[in-house]
Amino acid sequence: MTDPVIEATDSAPGGDGPSPASDAALHPGALLQVRDVSKVYGTGHTAVTALDSATMAVDQGEFVALLGPSGSGKTTLISIIGGLLAATSGTVTLGDIDVTSLSKRELTRFRAERVGFVFQSANLVPFLTARENLLYVATLVKTPKKAAQQRADQLLEELGLADRAKNLPEQLSGGERQRVAIGRALMNDPDLVLVDEPTAALDTALGRQVVQLLRREIKDRGKTGIMVTHDLRMVEYTDRVFEILDGHLTHVEEPSSLQH
Repeated sequence: MTDPVIEATDSAPGGDGPSPASDAALHPGALLQVRDVSKVYGTGHTAVTALDSATMAVDQGEFVALLGPSGSGKTTLISIIGGLLAATSGTVTLGDIDVTSLSKRELTRFRAERVGFVFQSANLVPFLTARENLLYVATLVKTPKKAAQQRADQLLEELGLADRAKNLPEQLSGGERQRVAIGRALMNDPDLVLVDEPTAALDTALGRQVVQLLRREIKDRGKTGIMVTHDLRMVEYTDRVFEILDGHLTHVEEPSSLQH
């Protein structure tokens, strides 16, 4: 199998072309470091490589995109970064934590305390109100009840959902559900926010609103964010774009270079 790092070095750093994905590893102080991460399903002649030697680094306060078509390995990569899926090889570190060495119990705590997730379909608990969806997440880290209530109310206010706090998910629009999901992801003050195709079920205008909101919340709070997307229209709101194809992280682009 061709080495994606070799493939990506056709354009030298500092030149007019895209930077190699491997250059992203040259940030020793980056909050997130992904080194040579692979995911292989099966063994022998039936083995399928979903992710091949992915290497990337993201600094604190950055909001980056992971851009690629369906089946390219982007969701696999953020699932490994977020501790939802075990890598076959390689390492992921977030700050001083080696995510790939954590036990199942430690991973549960890591996900609850250090990572916020925003999924494609919001994945809200259907029988809990918007406010209760946020409060439930706080119980996972045993936040005192009063402090949790205050934080939930503050987030809902900032997200323009104060008047929808008592509504169930089925009573909310698609955009409102995604805003609740963003609030839930921020509820436990995580270091890293992972966002998987947040605009897939939204029209262009609403999708832009959601991504702009994500960027604002991540930047204002000094968090680090990775957004998985296949939609070129949404990458303009990110700081950098990592492109992925067939499990290979190929290179890093500035958003402006991808606009048509």
